[in-house]
Amino acid sequence: MVSDLEQLTQALARNLKRWRGERGFTLDSLAARAGVSRGMIIQIEQARTNPSVGTTVRLADALGVSISALLDHDRGPQVRIVPPDQVVRIWSSEAGSSTTMLIGTDERGPMELWTWHLVPGEGTDSVAHPSGTIEMLHVTAGELTLVVGEEEFRVPAGAAATFEANLTHTYRNDGSVPMEMTLAVSVPPVSAPLPAHTHGGASDTR
Repeated sequence: MVSDLEQLTQALARNLKRWRGERGFTLDSLAARAGVSRGMIIQIEQARTNPSVGTTVRLADALGVSISALLDHDRGPQVRIVPPDQVVRIWSSEAGSSTTMLIGTDERGPMELWTWHLVPGEGTDSVAHPSGTIEMLHVTAGELTLVVGEEEFRVPAGAAATFEANLTHTYRNDGSVPMEMTLAVSVPPVSAPLPAHTHGGASDTR
């Protein structure tokens, strides 16, 4: 019986190879665009590794698709319903924090809808997305500490926030109760491929 993790790894391998082909990216050009090593991309496409959230985000941004496009087994019809047992848990901690991709679309540029649960004292960093990326969030419980670039903001329960996500950003729970929020991400369509050249960076491990 194939585990959920194995299904995720195989779907990512298949979809990454397909989207890279549709975009016309070579291994080297995608590596340069995403800031992910060529060797890591090869391992992902051969289903030999389960990459970190940071690596998956970089690849999705570079390809101009939502993370769900890289993880989905099938592309649905115009109306697409995702049952609760088919949402994708992207990240979780032993303490109980988690992020879950609810649904995504690639029409007119990727859009994604997430739920976040952070227990007190935990947080997670996100890489800078392509210029023009917008994030909108609504905190439903607790208080979010949002860091965008060098600036820190407090977002209490009931409040909403939006920001341009082309800077590194952090979601953190500095409070004493769990933080819950819904997050929407809108990424602009991908531009033309960069000229192919060798990327010699190390494998992403974040």
